[in-house]
Amino acid sequence: MALTAPPCPTDTDGRDRCIGVEIEFAGIGPIAAAELTQRTFGGKLEQLSAHRARVSGTPWGDFRIELDSKYVHPDERLLDRARALDGDPPGLGEHLRASLHSRTREWLGDMVAGLVPTEIVSPPLPWPQLERFDTLLQALRVHGAEGTDASLLYGFGLHLNPEIPAPTVDSVLAHLRAYLILADWLRDQIAVDVTRDVLPHTRPFHSDYACQVLAPDYRPDMVTLIDDYLAANPTRNRELDLLPLFAWLMPDHPSPLLKEALVSPRPTYHYRLPNAALSDSAWGVSVEWNRWAEVEKLAADPDRLAERSAAYRQHLAQPTLSRWLDSLRHWMRH
Repeated sequence: MALTAPPCPTDTDGRDRCIGVEIEFAGIGPIAAAELTQRTFGGKLEQLSAHRARVSGTPWGDFRIELDSKYVHPDERLLDRARALDGDPPGLGEHLRASLHSRTREWLGDMVAGLVPTEIVSPPLPWPQLERFDTLLQALRVHGAEGTDASLLYGFGLHLNPEIPAPTVDSVLAHLRAYLILADWLRDQIAVDVTRDVLPHTRPFHSDYACQVLAPDYRPDMVTLIDDYLAANPTRNRELDLLPLFAWLMPDHPSPLLKEALVSPRPTYHYRLPNAALSDSAWGVSVEWNRWAEVEKLAADPDRLAERSAAYRQHLAQPTLSRWLDSLRHWMRH
């Protein structure tokens, strides 16, 4: 599938904007998945622990592959302490403690490997090269990887992390508005899996917050935009998670939400709505990128954005979801 060019294809330095990709799946463990990643992109495979690996030295940087649970990986702080004391009188006890800890985590990972997904996290890829990731998805399919629809227990997803076009409040607000308007269309196109819809990870934004943000007189500065977002969304569990972006934009912001260990500050929109539709051979990162590109196209068109913001606020005042979806489908065809 041909990739849709975003309206802002380059960053402020004139380089192709980059996209990080995260894919969750079952059926293949982390070490086998890392071997497939190395075969696909080259680089050096490093097994970091029983259920965690890295493929370094690819054309774009390092891929991280692991079981997606912190409880199945050794605590690096404990291991570092044992290494630091190696050879000293207390070192033997610390070494035994670290060894038992590592073996326990390895055993737990073996026990939950069928339920906890394997996750591949890519380095930032220039957007014109996103199709290369689809080659890896095909290799995973061939070797038995299972996606979201393989089991009712699998709430697996594909996450995209598109680099922001500009670190300005106007740009961020325009993309947030465009996403709020198109969220129902995206859910309809993706057919979000019922298990993923029940789990908290992809919760939609509340209509009250959408009305606030889409109001024509809502013109916040960056601090106000972030404060309003945190007040209405005190959680990572949103279909478009802006906490990593806000933590990067304002590293000194006092909110503890932006300082949580799992919030990795980065200049991206953390878009986590798509299924991991590995059973569909026509599906891939290209499909989901082209859907996301519609958000960027709407964000880059101020007149159309204002018109559809007004229409969506009117819809929220008189809820008729089917009619709103009909309108969205008509707009996306014309």
